[in-house]
Amino acid sequence: MIGLSCLRRPGLALLASLGLLCQPLLAAEQPDDFTTRVELRLDGQGPWYRMDLPMALHFAAQHADLRDLRVFNAEGESLAYALTRSSASERRARHEQTVRWFPLRGPADGSGALPSVRIERSTTGTVVQVVPENPVAEGEQLRGWLLDVSGVGAPLEKLSLEWNSAADGFQHFSIEASDDLQHWESWGDGQVARLSFADQRIDQREVALPGRSARYLRLLWQSPRHAAELTAVKVSSASRESLPAAMAWSAPLDPVSSKDGQYIWDLPLGLPIERLRVAVERPGSLLPVQVEARRDGAPQWQPVMSGLLYRLPQDGKEVAQEELDLPGWMAIKQLRLTVDQRAGGFGQQVPRLEVGMHATQVVFLARGNPPFTLALGNLEASRAELPLSTLVPGFDSASLEKMGRAEAVAIPAQTGVHPAERQAAGQIVWKRVGLWAVLLLGVGLLGGMAFSLLRRPAARS
Repeated sequence: MIGLSCLRRPGLALLASLGLLCQPLLAAEQPDDFTTRVELRLDGQGPWYRMDLPMALHFAAQHADLRDLRVFNAEGESLAYALTRSSASERRARHEQTVRWFPLRGPADGSGALPSVRIERSTTGTVVQVVPENPVAEGEQLRGWLLDVSGVGAPLEKLSLEWNSAADGFQHFSIEASDDLQHWESWGDGQVARLSFADQRIDQREVALPGRSARYLRLLWQSPRHAAELTAVKVSSASRESLPAAMAWSAPLDPVSSKDGQYIWDLPLGLPIERLRVAVERPGSLLPVQVEARRDGAPQWQPVMSGLLYRLPQDGKEVAQEELDLPGWMAIKQLRLTVDQRAGGFGQQVPRLEVGMHATQVVFLARGNPPFTLALGNLEASRAELPLSTLVPGFDSASLEKMGRAEAVAIPAQTGVHPAERQAAGQIVWKRVGLWAVLLLGVGLLGGMAFSLLRRPAARS
């Protein structure tokens, strides 16, 4: 028992020392564990917020896949977040406007003959007047209406009618469309209604249209029904605008090497660059170029594209081509631009390069108190983002547009993490590796001492 007592005291002391040494390893991540931290400004309705990550913050990460990205609240708690790439989208705008309407009269004998009219139009195609082709015969009634929608100029989605109070009940009619008032295409049937009972009233004034364009619409009530007297007509249209995917661009980068028409740029980490922008400052420049790329640590350059940069006069003004598209499949760490010197090259200009790719969107669930902080730059960090469908229950394509927006209050001035910062981050990693080594060594030492004690013969009193 004396040996065991002697073992216990230094063993407990050793375990206590190891616990103190390894306490930082077991602690939760804090903002100070990251080399880059930016405060976020929130706008709009939460609790979910989204932001397009600037390229400067991409460069500040220690991992190209952004596994070291975190969002913290004022209490230092890490918040749930997801990452997604921006993509092309469509913006729809709805418009409603009043249009002109003209009566169409026809026989009331149930023959089903269409109204015969003469239509007078202006030089722009707008209907000026609709008059019967022949004198109005006795017994003719209002059969329908001609609507001039030539001023809309967008796909028609909805028709809204107002009519006099004398025509209660259901109103059934056919809808036809034309661009020349000669050839008509059926757009189906429509129905509006006004129902009253006691002090209750139901109004159905809207009719759905197929979302196609036309200059004129014709509404015809089926004989022998009398068409309702319209008092107002409105049409709703929708315009669609295709929006390209948002791009994240770097600040201009200086080449690390430039000689004989060949320029090399280093990026802070390998990224799937999709577009390059090189300013061509000198007028009259025509520059055939070849672009090569190299992965991190790869010895060989790979050609990725050939293109043409220029700044030339055309039709009395100056036109420029300063962007080049890349495939986007390669994680590029270095870029080399070779200029065909037969065209004169850049001359005295030292070209500066901007790199771009589809912006990464950060979506996070705000919890706790502001200010919220976006943190990047931790070599030891592991993946922590959630799938977007998990972070936002019931997520669909329209969910992102409804979220509030977040943006960095101040973007770091540097375009990437400086070598000294990367070296400091690496030293932190080696310190933690050393702590783990000390822990394992201590556990092994304790195990060896216990094994030695068990093999020793019991001491006699």
